[in-house]
This record gives sequence, structure tokens and C-alpha cells, in this order.
Amino acid sequence: MNSASDLNIDYVANLARIALTDAEKQKFSAQLGNVLHYIEKLKEVDVTGVEPMAHASPVFNVWQADVAKAGLTVEAALQNAPAQRENMIAVPKVVE
Repeated sequence: MNSASDLNIDYVANLARIALTDAEKQKFSAQLGNVLHYIEKLKEVDVTGVEPMAHASPVFNVWQADVAKAGLTVEAALQNAPAQRENMIAVPKVVE
């Protein structure tokens, strides 16, 4: 695609499930054409010897280790419960 006139903006809008006015079609066709032109320029760059990567910097697992810990006591868990019964939170019946 060398120019914005090669773009089928109606097809692209249909894929995106959006309705465009004629003015929007003209505007977005030009913008999409500029993006595609820039991508063509990027294809000219010599990338031999460059490894493909997903991120520009290394990504490591930053999660903590899964270690079992003591949880809340029953009293602490029920501290803010509006109603409780037999060490459980009591809620209104929702099924008849």
C-alpha cells in the first residue's frame, strides 16, 4: 500500500464495527496511510544480527514466593460483620 487511495477504509471500519461519516473516512484514511507509510520506512532498516524480543528490557517474575502464612483470627474476621452466627457472617436469605 503506497498511498492512502489504496486503502479500503470502508472495509477497515466494518472490521472495527464503527460507522464513519465521509469527513471521518477522509481523515482516517489519510492518517492510516501515514502509519502504513512509516511502517514501510521501518522495513528498510537493516536488522541482521538483532535478536527478536518481546520487550525492550528484560522482564523477570516479580511475584513473591507462595508461602503459607497465618490468616485472620475468627474475631478479627468478624469484627466488622453487621451480623454473625456460630462464627460466621449472617446474611439475609435471598432464595425463597
